[in-house]
Amino acid sequence: MSLARRDVLRGLGLAALAAPLAACATGRSATPAPSATASAAATSAANPFGVQAASPLEVVIFSGGNSDKYAVDLHEAAYSKAYPQAKIKHVATQKVGTQLRPRFIAGDAPDVVNNSGPEALDLQSLVAEGHLADLTPLFAAPSLAFPGKTVRETLVGGVYENSLIDGVPRVLQYTVAHRALWYNAKLFQAKGWTAPRTWAEFTALGEKAKAEGIALFAYPGQVGPFYQLWNLVYSAAKIGGNKVIVDIDNLADGAWKADAVLQAVTAWAKLQKDYGDPAYFGLDHTQTQVKQLQDKVLFYPCGSWLENEMAKDKPDTFEYAIAPVPSITAADALPYEAIMIGVSEAFFVSAKGENPQGGLEYLRLMLSREGARGYTEMTRNLTVVNGVVDGLKLTSAVESAARAQEAAGQNTITDARFEGWYKELFDYGQTQTNSVMAGRITPAEFCANMQKKADDLKGDSSIAKQTR
Repeated sequence: MSLARRDVLRGLGLAALAAPLAACATGRSATPAPSATASAAATSAANPFGVQAASPLEVVIFSGGNSDKYAVDLHEAAYSKAYPQAKIKHVATQKVGTQLRPRFIAGDAPDVVNNSGPEALDLQSLVAEGHLADLTPLFAAPSLAFPGKTVRETLVGGVYENSLIDGVPRVLQYTVAHRALWYNAKLFQAKGWTAPRTWAEFTALGEKAKAEGIALFAYPGQVGPFYQLWNLVYSAAKIGGNKVIVDIDNLADGAWKADAVLQAVTAWAKLQKDYGDPAYFGLDHTQTQVKQLQDKVLFYPCGSWLENEMAKDKPDTFEYAIAPVPSITAADALPYEAIMIGVSEAFFVSAKGENPQGGLEYLRLMLSREGARGYTEMTRNLTVVNGVVDGLKLTSAVESAARAQEAAGQNTITDARFEGWYKELFDYGQTQTNSVMAGRITPAEFCANMQKKADDLKGDSSIAKQTR
């Protein structure tokens, strides 16, 4: 049954989407970013940032699960309509870091960057070098979606809090993300199976799947092990509460050695050993996702962009549905229904680009009614702009995520932020995840290794520290 629009987005204004962030920094201070209005035109209500009408604009888009067509057809088209004299350079890439890092070093920064994918840039390093523009003017600007409101007043809870680095808004997260386990609802219906609520039910289903030659669970060991790293951390939070994630993000002493982390890693490593398939360690995310579409994998840990990413390959026999991670222990701090609901798909404006004013306006156009509604139509993902998709026919995956969100209520798992704050730790975590899931190290060794890496970063005075 299709959910009404008000039901789909009922919870999207809740502060529980992301815990408030009180960011501060220690260690080296960031290089002051140039003013985004240094060479601006006169400002007005229609042109709050002082965009120079003829200034060119360069936009770099991560062409992953959401492709880059939305940028060309929607947001860049809207910018061209507003500033027809401005030439737009569009760059699509799946290697954001590889392609852009040399350009930032050389002083040739693009104006707008969609910083996503496995090679996303280290935002903290960019801030330290003064490359990320202050987005305060954007959040305070008049909304193009709802006249009489500021941009910030139109956004779901957590967007502004997640934009902060060193206490300053630097990054716009554009979509609402639901991260949990995805499965084929049609297969489950045909088999008479239900999504497991407890770990015992999970392993029992694993026995049934194994009998039919199906892996209960898989994640991509190449170009995507962070999916499982997320899964481990969010599972630990389910056992021990959101403080587990907050402690990890804050580089708290012993955070990775917490009992909840060890229990989560132990449970998943054993599940992989008993019901997984080591062949998936050699596959990337697309290859693994195709295997799931072929019903060779039951559960896959990912975010709500998955359906759109696989739209061209998805057969009629497959219908994406989302399920929370089963309760791992009888004493889990969070109930079975708890899932991670947060904001994702990062965009930033280059402070040292040729047209930072145009970059801010580009983001404002993304947050317009047409820009946000059109994005949902094209990518099957909800944006962070509230109340702009009335009447849209939503897909089964979006409806399933909405039902899961409704069931979770206030019991949401907070998003882990060490990925953006300490990319070195996040990247190291991916290699350690593959090692423990493949049985090359024990869960205790995983926890010890991650803790040592976190401690090393904590002790490095050259790295700015964040707290929440």
